[in-house]
Amino acid sequence: MTSAKNINLPNDTKVLIESKVLNRLIKHLQQRTDVQNIDLMNLSGFCRNCLSKWYSEAANELGHDLDKNESRHIVYGMPHEEWKVKYQKEANPDQLNKFQDAKD
Repeated sequence: MTSAKNINLPNDTKVLIESKVLNRLIKHLQQRTDVQNIDLMNLSGFCRNCLSKWYSEAANELGHDLDKNESRHIVYGMPHEEWKVKYQKEANPDQLNKFQDAKD
């Protein structure tokens, strides 16, 4: 990715900013329980589960044993199974078709 302007930030500042942005995104997704994962996938190509996977992978790369359920708890703000019961809705045919079209 290229940018129009070269912004020079100290690496520790850049990491801190990125951390704050990720925390804000996670909190936003925790509050927007009306937004279904399939809609996120259809619009952006990633969802809460993807964030959880990336979170776990990053922790593991840094030597911390963080499994899928632990990282999902961090991203969802509760156990994944609890979130599914409270907020996950059955995908409608249009959502499923968009998802399948994106995979093809």
